[in-house]
Order: sequence, then C-alpha cells, then structure tokens
Amino acid sequence: MKSSPLIALIIVLSTLASLNAGAVLPDEVLANPVLEARARAISKELRCVVCQNQSIDDSSAPLARDMRILVRERLVAGDTDGQVKAYLVERYGNFVLLRPPVQADTLVLWLGPALFLLTAFGEFAIYLRKSKTHPAIISQPPLSDEEEALLERIKRDAA
Repeated sequence: MKSSPLIALIIVLSTLASLNAGAVLPDEVLANPVLEARARAISKELRCVVCQNQSIDDSSAPLARDMRILVRERLVAGDTDGQVKAYLVERYGNFVLLRPPVQADTLVLWLGPALFLLTAFGEFAIYLRKSKTHPAIISQPPLSDEEEALLERIKRDAA
C-alpha cells in the first residue's frame, strides 16, 4: 500500500500538466518556436465564438481549431500580431476579442454589468421603501380586548 500516495501524486501532477496544455493539437503546432509562441499568445486573447467564455487556445470546438490554424497561417504569411487580430476582428467583429476595445458598439459589453447592478440595487431600494410605507405587510395589527382575554385564558389553562 506504499504505492498509493505515489499513484495519487502521479495523477495530480498529470492532471495539472494537462490543464496548461490547452486544446492545441500536435498537427497545429508550428515548427518555428518563435512563431508558435506568438500564435499561442494571440490565441489566448481571442474568444471562441462557439464556447464564448473560452479562448481559442483552450477550446476544443472545431471552429476554434479553424481559428487557431488561421492565426498560424497569417503568422507564417508574415502578418504582425496586430494584423492577425485585425483580420479576425474584420471577420468576426469585436466580439472575437476577449478584451474588446471601448467603442460605441462595445459600450454594452463594458457598461452592461454595472448597469445591471445599479438597476438591481435601485429595485431593491424601491422595494424597501414600499415595505416601510405599508407597515401592515410587515407587522400584525394589535389584538382586540376579546382576543387579549382569550389569550390570557389559554396561557392560564396551559400552565
């Protein structure tokens, strides 16, 4: 049973090693390590339009694979990193960038979460204000004299 910790360590290490691997397949990797490093860096900045919250470097979707290959083709053709990104933005729009620029057409992406939170807090404040103006919703009306007498009699009988 001494091998159990060793097996567990091997499983943990292999799992951690695979997390960093991404979805890039061996047949996609460029022979030139400098171009491959550039391709990986660009791929980490581009959104998979199928998965939407993953970079194309991490996604195993067929379209992400096509986009990774396209990035590598453009780099081999001599494009700069900026030209590769511009080409993909031209094809897919600013949505393809994981960090889209702040422009008129991307303001919703940047301001949407803040507007949502402000709206939620505003609605909550309105709810609280309404509940204070309608105390009958929160508290019970006082007991009548008959109800008080009945309650006292029940308390005495229970004791």
